[in-house]
This record gives sequence, structure tokens and C-alpha cells, in this order.
Amino acid sequence: MKLALFDLDHTLLPIDSDYAWGEFTIRMGWTDPVEFAAQNDAFYAHYQAGTLDIHDYVRFATEAFRLQGPEKAAQAHAQFMQEVILPAIHPRATALLDQHREAGDRLVIVTATNEFVTRPIAQALGVHELIAVELLRGADGWFTGEINGVPSIREGKVQRLQQWLQLQGLDWGDVDSTFYSDSSNDLPLLKRVNHPVATNPDAKLRAAAAAQGWPILELFSQQ
Repeated sequence: MKLALFDLDHTLLPIDSDYAWGEFTIRMGWTDPVEFAAQNDAFYAHYQAGTLDIHDYVRFATEAFRLQGPEKAAQAHAQFMQEVILPAIHPRATALLDQHREAGDRLVIVTATNEFVTRPIAQALGVHELIAVELLRGADGWFTGEINGVPSIREGKVQRLQQWLQLQGLDWGDVDSTFYSDSSNDLPLLKRVNHPVATNPDAKLRAAAAAQGWPILELFSQQ
């Protein structure tokens, strides 16, 4: 099997969907603009530095929509898709996805952003396989703010993809894998696949790619 793996934020999208969702909740009046923005910026800085506590972040990032309940949360996300995500989908990203589809590759988005934010985005991109941070649900069926299983960040992406392969009855040796990512947080998975591609890379990943001889793709350079 030829497997095409894609990070989402700053890889297929020129924005960070999780951060953008947080900003959207401010505009919706669901959060205090000053306090939330300060915390959101601090968490984002930790993510860029590779020091993010994903459990603390997910509790914070999901609180606003959890308090609204399923119906209001779904309505808000639909508005978020129309106003923020769909305008950000770049033709060069969709062309890259189409290139792999036409080659008969199996497409999977592997992201550290939670499933509530990313599942509709994956659907909009036409990618049916999503490995995201799964959210635990309570007895009422609604999200609790805790993570269900292994969070798909850093080494967790390798673990989650291993689990996904096992569900397909496969192992690493059964697939020819390509992974596109912008982030040095994804070095564990980039080193594990057959064909790593540093895509719109941050400074640390750019240096690592140059040292390893990995291709560098500037997907949004002509935006």
C-alpha cells in the first residue's frame, strides 16, 4: 500500500486551525478576549517550542464549546468552516491531495489538533482517514475535556499510526509511506516513514531536513 500522510495546520492549511478556532470563540463572545488570547498565545508558543502539555491544552481549548453543548457547538463550527477554513484552503494543497489520489495512494491526515475541530476540515478536503486527538465522552455522550487514548502529538503520532496500521492488518513493512509536515514536533514520524517531506517547515525542521537531505516543499510560497 502506498500511504500519503499529511499534517494539517501550516501544512495543508496556511493557518493553525486550533488557534484559529480559539480566536473564533472570542469573536463569538464565548470567552474573555484578553484572558483567552493570552493563554492561547502561551500554549501556541509552547507548541512551537515542542514543550506543550497536550492534556492541559485540550482542556483549555475545548472548554468554550463544551460549555455551549452539542447543538450550539455544531452550529458554530459550521460557521467557522464557512468564514475561516474554506477561504484558507489553497489550490496548491488540494492539487497535492489530488496528485496522491490519482496515484492510487491512501490518504490520511495525522494532526495534533482535536477531532472536534479537524473532522469537518478533513471532510472538506476530501480525506476520509483522520488521526487526530480523540476526545473522551462522558455518560451523556458529550466531550469531557479529557483525551481518549494516545494523543497524536510528537511520538504519539507514530504510536497512533502504528495502531491504525494494525487495524488495517498491516505493519510498517507493508506500506510505502510519505509524510508531509511543517513542524519539528513531527520529527519522530518524519524519521519513521519512507519518504519525509518538510512542507512549509519551521526553522528547526528546515535545518533537520537540510541535514538529512529531505525534500523541502514550499506549498504556499506562491500564495
